[in-house]
Amino acid sequence: MNFPDDIEQLKRKVEKIIDPIDSAAEKGTKAEKDFLFTASRTDAGRSLPPYYLVYFLFVDLLGYKNLGQFEKVAWSVPIDYNGTAYLLEHRKLGMGLFASDKENQESECREIVNKITKAVRVASPYFEWLASEAAKRSDLNVLNHSLRLHDRYAFLVTEYKKTIQEANSRKDEIIRKEYFSTSWGIEIPYYGLKKESEWLAISAIDAFYSFTEHVFIHAAILKGMLLTGEDVANLADKDWATKFKSCLDIEDQDVKSHYDQLVSIKRQIRNYVAHGAFGKNGEAFQIHTGAGAVPLLMPHQKGSSRFSMQSGIEFNEAEAIKAVEEFLSFYWESKMFPEVIYMQSSLPTILPYATDSTYSRAMASVEDMEEFVEYLSRMHDDAGNMDW
Repeated sequence: MNFPDDIEQLKRKVEKIIDPIDSAAEKGTKAEKDFLFTASRTDAGRSLPPYYLVYFLFVDLLGYKNLGQFEKVAWSVPIDYNGTAYLLEHRKLGMGLFASDKENQESECREIVNKITKAVRVASPYFEWLASEAAKRSDLNVLNHSLRLHDRYAFLVTEYKKTIQEANSRKDEIIRKEYFSTSWGIEIPYYGLKKESEWLAISAIDAFYSFTEHVFIHAAILKGMLLTGEDVANLADKDWATKFKSCLDIEDQDVKSHYDQLVSIKRQIRNYVAHGAFGKNGEAFQIHTGAGAVPLLMPHQKGSSRFSMQSGIEFNEAEAIKAVEEFLSFYWESKMFPEVIYMQSSLPTILPYATDSTYSRAMASVEDMEEFVEYLSRMHDDAGNMDW
């Protein structure tokens, strides 16, 4: 379907599917006194599609009346089904279908939910169109998963350090093992633990780049560089280095020092993870020569020098982890960057605040950002509790 031209055609199709559901407000359906406040949540209503799809279906597409916000209620749409009033509401405890006589109306409620579920499936092209249109504007929140992604990185680094410490402490340990009555061997725990520590280091570094890519996108929003959903999506498609430079100024020598180290590590290790795991030092082939099998390295770079027999891209886990930790100490843990204060709050970034200078004012200093985060956190909690 071609929207918005085909909206009326879709609307007629949806109305046929949900018939005899109608707008109680337009039909003038009579209800018991205080029905809005005494209606009970039905069991059938627990199977309704997500609240936003129900809202878009009835309010945006079909034009049903929304009664607005009440205490612990985000929105309320009264509907008629065979002359009886029901409520579709998004309350603090979730989306629901509400009736005046829950026990005796449960059968009708199941019929209503089934019709709504079918209508939502049919209206999916409309929802996709709404999403694509919304992405062109700035009335969007961008979810902030910075702390969760940092926790993943921190867990893996901790496990790496524990494993390498155990490996070093057991470096000289030799375990004699009996395989059969006449067969014995030895086991050196160090080698197995060292291998596990390398795996953990690679995973930790990959988690670091994933975490920082997420952080850099939010930082760019807070700095007013991304104003629409499409801007965010475009930066998300760019490489890690581009995201870094959207957040921090590499003309600053301290920043440049961290950037150079991290770009080098990324080329050595994360590109290995992302390009077929041909070896953490780029060892992809062996050449057949008179000298024997000679390593042919593939250091993951474009151009005429894609292959090499020379080393120079060796990867040292301890040094890489050290460089990562030094950058996090400089940026994430220093309390010197206002945007970090915001990201550590787990609040979503709000694109309208990037366009109306709200973020610009908060970014003036760490103190201004701390005050703003405290204010916005209260608003966020009130909205979550539906305390209007």
